[in-house]
Amino acid sequence: MDITFLFFLSSGLFLGWSLGANDASNIFGTAVGTKMVSFRTAAVISSIFIIIGAVYAGGGASQTLGHLGSINTLAGAFMAALAAAITIFWMVELSMPISTSQAIVGAIIGWNFFAGKPTDITILTQIVSTWVICPILSGIIAVFLYWLVRFIIRKSHMHLLRQDSYTRIGLIIAGAFGAYALGANNIANVMGVFVPSSPLKTVDFGWGITLNETQVLFLIGSIAISIGVATYSQKVMNTVGNSIMKMSPLMAWVVVVAQSLVLFLFASQNLKHFLLSHDLPSLPLVPVSSSQAVIGAVMGIGLARSGKSLHWDLIGKISISWITTPIIAAGLCYISLFFLQNVFGQVVFLP
Repeated sequence: MDITFLFFLSSGLFLGWSLGANDASNIFGTAVGTKMVSFRTAAVISSIFIIIGAVYAGGGASQTLGHLGSINTLAGAFMAALAAAITIFWMVELSMPISTSQAIVGAIIGWNFFAGKPTDITILTQIVSTWVICPILSGIIAVFLYWLVRFIIRKSHMHLLRQDSYTRIGLIIAGAFGAYALGANNIANVMGVFVPSSPLKTVDFGWGITLNETQVLFLIGSIAISIGVATYSQKVMNTVGNSIMKMSPLMAWVVVVAQSLVLFLFASQNLKHFLLSHDLPSLPLVPVSSSQAVIGAVMGIGLARSGKSLHWDLIGKISISWITTPIIAAGLCYISLFFLQNVFGQVVFLP
């Protein structure tokens, strides 16, 4: 593998690490926060299924992101990923579960402005609309699941210990599905900008396992995400798991399932093709925010329970961070590209 490529890819790896540090909270934050699953178990399960989802189902969302802005040099991709990563890392330090999707979209727009490339307004509108649809849809699914599960439990007269055992198993299964969906949907945020300029080739691992050049890139990025999960995600897990609203184990399970379903709906190429082939409406294949999905689910349950248990001041701070994230990433990318081109003499875009 070319050393120059590895150097430029380092910012994507940093972005992947930052995504893992931030977004693992959305998979297992509620489970860890309610003490139903240990952090170590959550990290191992997340890492395995993030890699599987990224490698085998990550292509759909990355294509949409590529249409927003096709960064055609490694130096440009390096700086876009670095700007997004720095923005995310800063927010993680503030314990804010922000949107990785918003950070990379903002960075791509910053590159578009610097390179004088047009931003596809249709694609941008499609992506931005999901920032509203995603938490609302997650909240609706969470409320429906919460009422349904409560009804089933009341009718079954299940013993509390058995209910606790089933909930623990359910959290692990839901977390595995959530990690798969996160890898499938959000690997585009980490490695999508490198796809047009990547020099990687198809690799045959033997035993019938062959990965094309994009899948190899996604494998590298998903490993970086997994390292972020294992090394630095516990801080934001506590914010999602405890600070927004105190949750029972059952509520934690509902939140994980709701956000996992939302990520899956926005990442599944097979589901989209099935719906379109039957003349049914489908959601766009867009890298949506798992942070927005999980917080939408938490708020949905909180509102269904009168809203008194929600910490609105923290929700307000998180909302402000969502608004400022793409703006900060875009500005940081634009300024950094100027220095990279004029001070270090790198070609950051091709005409």
